[in-house]
Amino acid sequence: MAFTEFRTLDEKYLVEYIKATPALSDKIGNNFDDLKIKEVGDGNLNFVYIVVSPAGSFVVKQAIPYVRCIGESWPMTKERAYFEALALREHGRLCPENVPEVYHFDRTMSVIGMRYLEPPHIILRKGLIAGIEYPLLAEHISDYMAKTLYHTSLLYRTTTEHKHDVAEFCGNVELCRLTEQVVFSDPYKVSDFNRCTSPYLDRDAEAVREDDILKLEVAELKSKFCERAQALVHGDLHTGSVMVTRESTQVIDPEFAFYGPMGFDIGAFIGNLILAFYAQDGHADQGNDRKTYKEWILRTIKETWSLFYKKFTALWDEHKDGSGEAYLPGIYNKPELHQLVQIKFMQDLFHDTLGFGAAKMIRRIVGVAHVEDFESITDASKRAQCERPALNLAKMLLKERRNFQSIDEVVSAIQQLQ
Repeated sequence: MAFTEFRTLDEKYLVEYIKATPALSDKIGNNFDDLKIKEVGDGNLNFVYIVVSPAGSFVVKQAIPYVRCIGESWPMTKERAYFEALALREHGRLCPENVPEVYHFDRTMSVIGMRYLEPPHIILRKGLIAGIEYPLLAEHISDYMAKTLYHTSLLYRTTTEHKHDVAEFCGNVELCRLTEQVVFSDPYKVSDFNRCTSPYLDRDAEAVREDDILKLEVAELKSKFCERAQALVHGDLHTGSVMVTRESTQVIDPEFAFYGPMGFDIGAFIGNLILAFYAQDGHADQGNDRKTYKEWILRTIKETWSLFYKKFTALWDEHKDGSGEAYLPGIYNKPELHQLVQIKFMQDLFHDTLGFGAAKMIRRIVGVAHVEDFESITDASKRAQCERPALNLAKMLLKERRNFQSIDEVVSAIQQLQ
């Protein structure tokens, strides 16, 4: 059977597809008798099949030409699978410990075959809702962000290499436009797609739409998002794009990948940890008030930034005389000048991180796609009580991000606004 044109996979067709694809059939020892296939796509966009046999396993992910959670009324390019495969391979090369291996990619069918992250791996967001501590999470995610962001930036590369890859990833414009709409536009105007915990947050959502200073700041972040090709970012690095056990951290789903501002990835991750923090009171019960867990989340927020800072600047120091063209060694040739440049760069990156993180928080409370952390709190008034301080913190962070000098100050602000 030839797969020369796009067709949506179902279980029966998937078996035929695997048979025709040695890179996949080899993984299961060509044994089709004891094959178990399960569709698990719980995201907004794609079909995801887990394929398991006694000899081996893999995941098949297929992008379809519309937004799955909305339907065919919202078309969406299936070319996103190409950019996802490209980003998985590039990020996997730079940080193989934290990115699942890609076995197969088929551009015609928009199919990626990759490593199955077997149980007990679960989506980090679900672990945070369940109150599970992950002692290595900050260590692993800071590693992933430092390695992927540093090595795809001009701190490490020549402008020739960089421009070549920027041009390639410009093709992912449709998914970038989706982000522009749902993160930087919709929450600040009346839009059919917006939702909030009504009636409790109606006034809060209106206040977002009427806040001129907030709009001024969001315009600046949007312009950075659209114009600043700083590094190859994942583009959707929230707690639903990370799978974890206590020992393992794996970053998945980079279909929004493009060359953009580094702070967009770091902010997405930290912003979603902050949302998880504010959701905890809604998941507390007689047996567990979640107080120690909230402290663990705050520690993880601190460590994520601190470890990222340490690892990123260490990579920079290590390669400062390399072929990176942002700061030519012939010019930045004194240790104190190197340090000056680094401090300025990292401070700007910190402020970007806070701004983008805040924007991602706001859109998860008054925009189109909400987070399970809050949505799984069934009592709406209780949910709103958790969401309101998160929204207030995010608005404050977005507007006043330049006044923060350290992650400790941010954590103090989170603790105060409860």
